[in-house]
Amino acid sequence: MPEREFKLPDLGEGLTEGEVVRWLVAAGDAITLNQPIVEVETAKAVVEIPAPYAGTVVKLHAGEGDSLDVGAPLISVDTGGGSGGLEASPPESRGAATEAAPQAEQELQATLVGPGERQQARRRRIAGHPRGANGPAAAPAPAPDQQRPRATPPVRRYAKDRGVDLAALVGTGRDGRITREDVDGALGGAQPIAAAARPPRDRASERIPVRGTRRQIAAAMTASAFSIPHVTEFLTVDATRLMELRERLRALPAADGLKLTPLAVVAKALCVAVRSYPLMNSSWDEDAGDIVVKGWVNLGIATDTPTGLLVPNIKDADTLGILELSRELTRLTALARERKAAPADLTGGTITITNVGGFGVETGTPIINKPECAILATGLIAPRPWVVDGALAVRQLMTTSVSFDHRIVDGAYAAQFLAHLRVLLEDPALLSAV
Repeated sequence: MPEREFKLPDLGEGLTEGEVVRWLVAAGDAITLNQPIVEVETAKAVVEIPAPYAGTVVKLHAGEGDSLDVGAPLISVDTGGGSGGLEASPPESRGAATEAAPQAEQELQATLVGPGERQQARRRRIAGHPRGANGPAAAPAPAPDQQRPRATPPVRRYAKDRGVDLAALVGTGRDGRITREDVDGALGGAQPIAAAARPPRDRASERIPVRGTRRQIAAAMTASAFSIPHVTEFLTVDATRLMELRERLRALPAADGLKLTPLAVVAKALCVAVRSYPLMNSSWDEDAGDIVVKGWVNLGIATDTPTGLLVPNIKDADTLGILELSRELTRLTALARERKAAPADLTGGTITITNVGGFGVETGTPIINKPECAILATGLIAPRPWVVDGALAVRQLMTTSVSFDHRIVDGAYAAQFLAHLRVLLEDPALLSAV
């Protein structure tokens, strides 16, 4: 029997495993090329994987909730029998179709992790392919009382922590999937929920399996902290004029409906500052022992999500204005929190910014997003006493800090960079002149 085994592909740079969220097919089903077959959660996103070839499903090598290493068997398909498989081709074309299967796997890999517009176009094409189209009728769905509520693992954990029974909710997301908003609605009384008595907590310890996003974060932070000599410097900034500029920009017609935060102005100032201090926008090449200075800025935005820290980055941020940066900040952080960011959105950053001020924190000592050289932290902007022209005044102050790779940058260079950034933030009108 011409049975082919499809292995879990590398779904993104540096990822080593994935967790099966939901199978979209079962053993015995006939599938077509590019038909979605399974949803897999990686450390960065939930990805829908399409079939690399047509045929009949012979075996699913993992159950829902199982974790698989990249390269481990995922599904076995008989490509020679059943309607919709390669056997349905005329005899003279079967050999060519069989030989084309490895090429299909290569195209699948490019679809999942390839760069640029081609990746986005292929992802949209595959996502829009109707399941089972041009093939035999899909197997009947299980009876309603046997169906598992459709929700991603982060939403399941979110509901479990709040005592919400997913089986009692009606999903408003794509394909009836339950979203975080549905869970919040249930908590507010907008959705009926089944009463779930939570057992009283005792004083015993609890073990939490480390996998998915948390495992990726742990590995990345350990690799960064123990391979990069970190140094952090701090500087307080008078952000009074920055806040005034934010208010003037909010009044512009182009800003209508835009969530304009001070972070967008800081992001613009950071992009301008690295023009004068390009080593801050560089990386260390471990293999060659070289410093690679980037001629562009892909600005990483450290984002808190229900499953941990993700860092999507704004491509070519140095070419964008403050309002454009604000739109990209809103778009990418929303995608990251919903676990919908593409692998390309989460890789290729050159320098990162993290806003701890959003949590009411004054400052921090951030860990560098390896292999980048630097990460800027911005703290809480709040009114405080400050000396202006020899007199005490109340100003909007913000503490900034920058952690940097001491192999690339010396303390004096980083201090000059931070001082230049302060000049731009305290007189943001300068940003329009550069």
